[in-house]
Amino acid sequence: MRFVVVPQWQGSGSSRAMRLSDGALAIMGDLPSAKTTLVDVPLGAGEALGTGVARFSSLRQVHDRIRMALAGDPEPAVLIGGDCGVELAGVEHALATGDGRLAVVWLDAHPDLGALGSAPRAFCGTVARAILGEGADGLSGEPALSPDRFVAAGVRLIDDDEQDYLDAHDVRLLRVPELGDGALAEQVAATGATSVYVHVDLDVLDPGQLEGIGDPQPFGLELPALVAELKALVARFPLAGAGIAMFSPESPEAAPGDLPTVLRILSALTSPAQPRAVA
Repeated sequence: MRFVVVPQWQGSGSSRAMRLSDGALAIMGDLPSAKTTLVDVPLGAGEALGTGVARFSSLRQVHDRIRMALAGDPEPAVLIGGDCGVELAGVEHALATGDGRLAVVWLDAHPDLGALGSAPRAFCGTVARAILGEGADGLSGEPALSPDRFVAAGVRLIDDDEQDYLDAHDVRLLRVPELGDGALAEQVAATGATSVYVHVDLDVLDPGQLEGIGDPQPFGLELPALVAELKALVARFPLAGAGIAMFSPESPEAAPGDLPTVLRILSALTSPAQPRAVA
């Protein structure tokens, strides 16, 4: 397993977005240096350029750099964000290098299925929809994931346009009370997938589990429950890639208090007991 660290903040709509860079770099300090690549992120916020995506120009630049960092290496990679927008390139890479039967598990308090409109919108809230092929030109899935292979889990806050998409496409959705006893793996199995890409936005956790959450949402998952679901998932399906995003410590000095929690999630994802490919 290799790690690609992307301290991107431009996809967030928070006034404290730059804390995401500190979070990604703090995690990087506990990763094996020989297996870790750091993607350079521009300092500038970037411009929307009429795309409907706030800070599009910087986001597109980072997207292309992630794709370059992932290219040419068949070993699965774990992206360390930064904001959730880094996942577009990660999923594209997994789709392009796999057998076409990939499922994406989206562990997040929000489904990130927001629609683009005339006013620029933070990419983080629209990235899952971009992965499914409905994004701005240059930041939309190439290739795109089919909605029937997308599993949203731990979701607690859904906007109206996101609910419309969920209803129209019959996306698989697991609320927090529905998780447990390998429910996540069962939903992935129901898609017919043979491998899985896992996105973990740390706000899927209950705020009591982690201090460094920029947008905490109550009634989230407890850490042991999340770890158990991830272990059950990767014991059943080969991991084609993964990402952890939205670690937002109050300051670099505050980050170490949360790192054991983040590392437990990483350990669950990268367990050495990986399964064989699913027939």
